[in-house]
Amino acid sequence: MRIRFLGANGNVTGSRHFVETGGFRFLVDCGMTQGHDLLSRNWEPCPEPAKDIDAVLLTHAHLDHCGLLPKLFLDGFRGKIYGTSATLDLAKLILRDSAHIQEEDALFKQKRHAKEKRTPPHPVRPLYTQDDVEKTVALFSVIDYDKETKIAPNVSVTLREAGHVLGSSFIEVVADDNGVTKRLLFSGDLGRPDRPILRDPAYFTEPDSPVDALFIESTYGDRSSEPIDEVNDQLAVAIHRVVERRGLILMPVFAVERAQEMIYRFGSLQAEGRMPKDVPIWLDSPMAVEASKIFLRHRECFDEETLRRYESRAEVSNFHFLTTKEQSMTLNDIEGPGLILSSAGMCNAGRIKHHLANHIGFRRNMVLFCGYQAAGTLGRQIVEGNKRVRINGQIVAVKAEVATIRGISGHADQTELLKWVGAIPIPPKNVFVVHGESRSSETFRSLLEKRLPDSRIFRPEYGDEVTL
Repeated sequence: MRIRFLGANGNVTGSRHFVETGGFRFLVDCGMTQGHDLLSRNWEPCPEPAKDIDAVLLTHAHLDHCGLLPKLFLDGFRGKIYGTSATLDLAKLILRDSAHIQEEDALFKQKRHAKEKRTPPHPVRPLYTQDDVEKTVALFSVIDYDKETKIAPNVSVTLREAGHVLGSSFIEVVADDNGVTKRLLFSGDLGRPDRPILRDPAYFTEPDSPVDALFIESTYGDRSSEPIDEVNDQLAVAIHRVVERRGLILMPVFAVERAQEMIYRFGSLQAEGRMPKDVPIWLDSPMAVEASKIFLRHRECFDEETLRRYESRAEVSNFHFLTTKEQSMTLNDIEGPGLILSSAGMCNAGRIKHHLANHIGFRRNMVLFCGYQAAGTLGRQIVEGNKRVRINGQIVAVKAEVATIRGISGHADQTELLKWVGAIPIPPKNVFVVHGESRSSETFRSLLEKRLPDSRIFRPEYGDEVTL
């Protein structure tokens, strides 16, 4: 069995693992890299010839796990793409939105570079188009949770709840590798227990045979997150502080999961009388609006509390869903108090960039982050305290208050990751620590060496190859 590490090594974007076993070749995830330092990798051909890859298994629908699927198609891939029903529905939405943004950005940059008479570092064209996406999603094939499914004569897979995003899963692969049975376990991105909307992450508790290789994420492998039950307290304090000075809260949100979670939390705060009901809240993201509809179609992924709340038809008052450009532009010169939720969550694309350009220069306003900001993104620059940032080609002064809600991450923290790994009945023979920036993944690797003395622990680099 041959394994190559083709993404999310020493960073948290571009997840992609290649496995070849008994002549069958597949990828687990095929994600886009985000952040300026790694953008060129998106344009490179897949290191393993795309035409020779037989299948892709998706752990979930986030862009850093599915965003290069159309590029893989353009490079010659024609196999099946497997995931849960909710994952594939969300992936269709995310890929279509990604292509749309790329097409718009390419047109914008072409005009800007022509005006400035300069040569860009990357091709001024979309990585893929909406037509490429439609050809790619035609390859989607649903696998139900907890159902062992053969994807080749010698390979079967089982998807189990990961609790990270709607439809997310960790994946067990059992393969007959030239007469020898091999079991692989891919964590994907693991969520935290007791989060709104989603069911808690499941544990791998199959006792019959050991795991030959565990691929474990380490996004927060070097830290503990704030308690989840304190999130609403932090939100209430931030909202009241900005409302008192009649400012705007600009909240970059991921259109999938984070936007829906914030809607849920605002509803809770209003029901408890901890948030003013006369302050307008704008969700300015066509994608987030569509994602919310997908959530409602997949209530099989909800936890019991969310199901009860949905059945009671609890709603958030003063919430406005904006989809058109014209609606979005009405917020250009608006004054507070109010809250603007807009994507993308790391401020690297989408309408949030325009809202930041218009409102980040006023001290009465606040940029309130509620998610991880990857190295190299605009969001990371703002969080790190840069006083001037480049937005849509213009240098903008950052005068607004910058704050971060702690404990709202969709990723398991160090304690939760260790608990998940520790629940595996027989310690894995080999553990590969992936999907974490260098410090985080190295810290987690060191911890696992102490916890699993009989396992071999590795922190692979991009392009590394191993044979099992």
